[in-house]
Amino acid sequence: MPDSHAQASDQSGIPAPAAPGPGTPPRRLRPAQLLFEPQAAEPEPERFFDLDAIDDPAELLRRSTELALAFRAAAERATDFQAIAAAQLADTRRFDALTPAEIAARVDWTPDYAARMVEYGLGLQRQRGSEQ
Repeated sequence: MPDSHAQASDQSGIPAPAAPGPGTPPRRLRPAQLLFEPQAAEPEPERFFDLDAIDDPAELLRRSTELALAFRAAAERATDFQAIAAAQLADTRRFDALTPAEIAARVDWTPDYAARMVEYGLGLQRQRGSEQ
């Protein structure tokens, strides 16, 4: 006759933990003990978009040209956003408007370059305004 007080178990045959009764705090599980020492992380060799792994010169030229064009387009777009921000910061309608010299000091430009960027940004803002 089976034992009426036998513990419940899962399919592995390991007894399941008893459910905590009312007023009994839940049992905390301890982390498993490490059986080995993890290896120190070695820094991965520096790779530039895996270009150094391309052996075919024609493929290397194609891929590196593709990357150069993408970075150039990203740099031009970022410059446009810099100019728009400079124009917004220099807007005299703002109570905290900055001079080109103050803008230049914030981003390590010359005051002359900052003034040109403000003008360029104003032109971009006008273009965007006429497109909408």
